[in-house]
Amino acid sequence: MANAVKRIGVLTSGGDAPGMNAAIRSVVRACTYMGIECVGIRRGYNGLINGDFVVLKNGNVAHIINRGGTMLYTARSDEFRTLEGQKKAAATCKLLGLDGIVSIGGDGSFRGLVELAKQGISVVGVPATIDNDIVCTDYTIGYDTAANTAVEAIDRLRDTMQSHERCSVVEVMGRNAGHLALYVGLATGATAVLVPEKPLDFDGDVIDRIRQARLAGNTHFMIIVAEGAGSAIEIGKGIHEELGLDPRVTILGHIQRGGTPSARDRVMASRMGYQAVKALAEGKTNRVICARAGQMVDIDITEGLSMKKGLNEQQYEVLQAMTGIDN
Repeated sequence: MANAVKRIGVLTSGGDAPGMNAAIRSVVRACTYMGIECVGIRRGYNGLINGDFVVLKNGNVAHIINRGGTMLYTARSDEFRTLEGQKKAAATCKLLGLDGIVSIGGDGSFRGLVELAKQGISVVGVPATIDNDIVCTDYTIGYDTAANTAVEAIDRLRDTMQSHERCSVVEVMGRNAGHLALYVGLATGATAVLVPEKPLDFDGDVIDRIRQARLAGNTHFMIIVAEGAGSAIEIGKGIHEELGLDPRVTILGHIQRGGTPSARDRVMASRMGYQAVKALAEGKTNRVICARAGQMVDIDITEGLSMKKGLNEQQYEVLQAMTGIDN
């Protein structure tokens, strides 16, 4: 059966995530495999508005599967939020003969695709964000690498905190979601984990846990704070005021976005990129690629964005048991 598209564009948008390059590589190689031309759009939707592009062939994406960041660069575009900007982007697609667009990014990127689809462009989204907060998919590209980066950093901090018998407060990324913090806290054996999905009881969630750990014989304490749950600096001040400890505060920040992607992120990115091209080749539009129960599926973007995603309650239950306090 003939492909529904002859030439497509691929772009990365929003915050970068480890594995984006692997996804770009997959899109390009899938296009070659299916006899479709591929054009890379640089700097996200800004590039689509301004005609910033490069023709991509297999050779252009050789040896990038192991590289962090994105070879196409990424940016947020205020102009694309306007109807005029969306029309400019659609005009670029028509000028270049792009039958479809694959956007690799988060929920903001997908909302952009919905608007682009209204201009008559076929679109497919590939979820890539270290926050793992895209509701319709079990997994987003970059999450595993970011978690491993945070775990490695916290393990190193624990070595020095143990040596000096200190308390460490570590802030991890995640925007308004606590998935990364919960996962990292469970993996590092944290004394306490604070996430935005759970109301903060400072005495119960932090002070009591530190006291109980001290009574159990521990002399060092690790508190993990999701950035959406509050300020790690303020948490540290509160610990000092209540317990007289002198916490060391570490904000991991953007190191979690960089680095060589893990094997899981490379494989998931390759599978998702291929599935995105396949969906366009089959004539589908306004779709987002989702990992569900180990399989790749595509669903309507608007439907996906309307779903609600909470914490993994089983993981949270295990965390409660591991910290020794049942709330």
